[in-house]
Amino acid sequence: MSGGPARGGAQGARGGRSADRRSPQGRGGTGRRPRPDAARLAAYACVTAVEEDDGYANLVMPRILAEHRLAGRDAAFATELAYGALRFSGLYEAIVERASGRPWRRLDPPVGRALLLGCHQVLGMRVADHAAVGETVTLARSVAGEGPARLVNAVLRRVTEADREAWLARVAPGSGRDAIALRHSHPAWVVAELDRALAADGRRGEVEELLEADNEPAAVTLVARPGLVAREDLVEQVDGAEPGHWAPTAAVLRGGGDPGAVAAVRDRRAAVQDEGSQLVASALVAAREVAPGERWLDLCAGPGGKAALLGAHAAQFGAHLDALELHPHRADLVRDSVRAVPAGTVDIAVGDGTAWGDSGSYDRVILDAPCTGLGALRRRPEARWRKQSSDVGELSALQSRLLANAARLVRPGGLVAYITCSPLLAETRDVVARERGLRALDARVPVAALSGTSPDTWGEGPHVQLWTHAHGTDSMFLALLERPAE
Repeated sequence: MSGGPARGGAQGARGGRSADRRSPQGRGGTGRRPRPDAARLAAYACVTAVEEDDGYANLVMPRILAEHRLAGRDAAFATELAYGALRFSGLYEAIVERASGRPWRRLDPPVGRALLLGCHQVLGMRVADHAAVGETVTLARSVAGEGPARLVNAVLRRVTEADREAWLARVAPGSGRDAIALRHSHPAWVVAELDRALAADGRRGEVEELLEADNEPAAVTLVARPGLVAREDLVEQVDGAEPGHWAPTAAVLRGGGDPGAVAAVRDRRAAVQDEGSQLVASALVAAREVAPGERWLDLCAGPGGKAALLGAHAAQFGAHLDALELHPHRADLVRDSVRAVPAGTVDIAVGDGTAWGDSGSYDRVILDAPCTGLGALRRRPEARWRKQSSDVGELSALQSRLLANAARLVRPGGLVAYITCSPLLAETRDVVARERGLRALDARVPVAALSGTSPDTWGEGPHVQLWTHAHGTDSMFLALLERPAE
């Protein structure tokens, strides 16, 4: 369970003696009502943008922090508060219902958002109870009015009467799947699908470990794009950086910090990219020796992280990469991502990956297919609540069409890397099994070569499934496929 330290300025420990400097007591005896704290206002704005405008927290939060002129510890506090409230909203809604005696749906949205933020301060961050309640009431008064603020005060005071474990015992007793889902704040259908995928990969009984890992914020990981910057130089240049565990291109920022302040990131020689994403993309290159003049294709290239990594590899080997993206605005993101790659190495096109291109044109194709993204829940706090079980079938059908076109586009004897950021069987093994024009190779071999491990490290094969709780990466899936020679 997430319950790490608060990251705002001078936060009091949970139940501790020191007062939060943001608390009303710290604002003088002028008689005026205290104003909401800027960090909490920013967190509220982020949650509102996600709920009302279908925004993505990781995209809207930087703008909100800039608007509120927050940096350093205050920015980190606001981010953890917003992300934690969104991530644990399923659990906190159940706790608020029990504490208030009324259904969640009957609460006005501003009141509900304030209560989510208050619950996370009390139950998920080391903020003193009086500071969490007082500051949240002040926030509620600002966004909802005096009467709703009194309700927020009453409910949060009830919440502070018990600790997190006691509340879990009250709202999610027992060991059934629904109770596990609520305790770890995941939709029950997602828990069921993850449990099935784990069992298929020889990891039966590990679902709670995976759910716990989903609820822990991910460390920032950088990719050192080959030939553009050496990982060793990146680690040396960035405070708190250390080599990744699996991918030879990965550098992990254990001490936090702003990746945008890194010169190599600003000029696109490096970028933020999950280590698992780096590993599975580079496996396509490591699978066999590259012949000069090879043609490669990234069939779903946006926003461009894998295209830039493959482009850097291609430049080293004298290969060429075409990067295809359906949406023009995402093609612009790809263009920006690859701008440090030597000119003439990467061409970018806009088109439909299910039908684009000439048969047998490419030696290697990477298909990082659109998916539910349920392997990256720690990075996207709202994502678990955005997907429905009905989405899986639609995405699976699209994935099959894309893979069929990849099989058509690769030359006889050529390679296809089928990748998803989801471990769900319907999006991974089932899609691969339906494609009759390709045969599976042992993806463990190039992954082992890249990571300095043995193939047995990566399961029974032939596919490779990474797991957040086991590997510290997003739960990426890789199938390495070959079009049989005619």
